[in-house]
Amino acid sequence: MFCGDRLGSIREKQTDMKIIIIGAGAAGLSIGWRLRQAGADVTILERAQPAGGAIWASAGMLALAAELETSPPVEVEFAQYSNSLWPDFATELEEVSGQSIGYARSGALLLGSDDVAMASRAAADPSLTFLTADEVRSRWPMLTGEYQGALWARNEAHVDNRALGRALSIAFLKAGGVLKPAEAAVNILRHGGLTVGVATSFTRYPADLVLLAAGAWSGQVAEVPITPVKGEIITLAPPSDVAFDFGGPVIWGAGIYLVPRGGRLLVGATVKEAGFDTSLSGDAVRYLRDRAAAVIPGLTRWQMDEHWAGLRPASPDGLPLLGPSHAPGLFIASGQYRNGILFTPAIARLMADMLLGKAEPIPAFDPRRFKDKTP
Repeated sequence: MFCGDRLGSIREKQTDMKIIIIGAGAAGLSIGWRLRQAGADVTILERAQPAGGAIWASAGMLALAAELETSPPVEVEFAQYSNSLWPDFATELEEVSGQSIGYARSGALLLGSDDVAMASRAAADPSLTFLTADEVRSRWPMLTGEYQGALWARNEAHVDNRALGRALSIAFLKAGGVLKPAEAAVNILRHGGLTVGVATSFTRYPADLVLLAAGAWSGQVAEVPITPVKGEIITLAPPSDVAFDFGGPVIWGAGIYLVPRGGRLLVGATVKEAGFDTSLSGDAVRYLRDRAAAVIPGLTRWQMDEHWAGLRPASPDGLPLLGPSHAPGLFIASGQYRNGILFTPAIARLMADMLLGKAEPIPAFDPRRFKDKTP
């Protein structure tokens, strides 16, 4: 387990180290907040609007069971550690920002067609319970689709991702950070082999250290092996004569997820490598609606009331890039792919400690593992 001793603590005040962060997403804002709490001088440069990228376009699940079944042990361990930080992180963030972020540990239901495999997985994982199809239907009568059973992941949680973005922006600003929206980094400045700042179209920002946390756009700022992966989500609203428990669990099945929030169901998400194209696709809508109806047939009567697309940052080996680059003074926090929100508390602590010289990178996540592809 990742422990406080290994990752250090950002509570001790530091000198006025000047740090420029490129990207005001979940990683950039949370790391910036922790660095400001430690006394660093932090400016965040954002190409568009704060928290307007992957954090805005996601669905906010903290999906340990659903997203990490085939992940390597080091990523699972990091995810479990970060998940353990989330309750206190959410409480602190809400107190500081004055904003509710909708953190709820309401569990998740993972529908499947192989009851033997599900029972075996539950037997090996005490956080999971196997339910037969009859047991599922007795508890959730609307789930009349085709499946052989389900795994009940009682510890799964989710947050309102858009509220989270607003709260992180507020917390960073209240801590004394400087946030520059609509100011894209165009060049990382170097002198004598050292990283010395960032240039934008407007000015230059000198820095002792630079952190690249630009999500899917990281590779446009520096030679970082990050690929944008497009995902589309729709929301469905019930007819007036349908009662639905919107405080219930996240449901996974038929290759999609359904997240109850604010009187609607978020249905996602497609996966497509399409560069930086975020145009909306009718094929994606049909796919998501058909799959949703395969899980809850009654959803054919629900009305679609929102549709959006976002870009996830993916690395060649599927693991995040967290740590120093080959260029002295330049750090990277990117490549979280589908787990950016789940990883937020742990990334904030780990990266703040690394930038302050109080922690070493996790070898499997070290950006320098890509020897010829990082600065």
